Amino acid sequence: MAVRNVVRSEWTKIRSVASTVWTLSLALVVTAALGMLVSGLLRHDVGRLGPHQRLAFDPTFAAFAGMNIGQLAMVVFGVLVVSNEYSTGMIRASLAAVPQRGTFFLAKIAVATGLALAVGMATSFAAFFLGQAMLGPHRASIGDPGVLRAVVGGGLYMTLIAVFSMGVAAMLRSPLLSLGILMPFFFLISHVLGNVDATKRVGRFLPDQAGSRIMQVVAPADDTPYGPWAGLGIMVLWVAAALAGGYAVLKRRDA
Repeated sequence: MAVRNVVRSEWTKIRSVASTVWTLSLALVVTAALGMLVSGLLRHDVGRLGPHQRLAFDPTFAAFAGMNIGQLAMVVFGVLVVSNEYSTGMIRASLAAVPQRGTFFLAKIAVATGLALAVGMATSFAAFFLGQAMLGPHRASIGDPGVLRAVVGGGLYMTLIAVFSMGVAAMLRSPLLSLGILMPFFFLISHVLGNVDATKRVGRFLPDQAGSRIMQVVAPADDTPYGPWAGLGIMVLWVAAALAGGYAVLKRRDA
């Protein structure tokens, strides 16, 4: 079957499922709304900060305060895109129609990644501009050094979260199991490992902890051994490993 036809088929599957539309919409709304709320609360506090604290304040990163919650919607999107076919049994028909499993997997990931990228970029830019509007005189400009990199990086970060979830879902082949692992991992375990002294050195190399560096304009005062782009690179390696694992399971196991 022609790759173009497979891609068209995957696009039809994704857009015909209402849950994908709702999860992506939720990611945008939650991230932008929480960023506005936190930025509005910070507006009155920043003026009371001392000189040293003012230098450490990152107005761009403040606008991304809702990213931790919004990314969970991207996790749900990534999981549902892949595992819905397993839970409904539709995977058998899909693989019968497209027996080339590599083509099938690549088309599904490519279509879902393109959609996640579009929503991720829209979410990141919306969160930034709305957050800066709430910060008033303490806002950053898109033309300030490092700001555009951080905003574009925010969109890439959300996209990679979704793609990582797709790879995990392809390995586990169950929406409940995938969400039962990914939700606690991103919402709880990663933050605990990244903030406890005994595990901080390990936690900073987890996908979300490393990838989130790209959204920071003001570098935090810590001993993290990598910068924004290197952190995103670490996240890309996690995503590549998850996709490789997902493809290996799809190739070797029956539907």
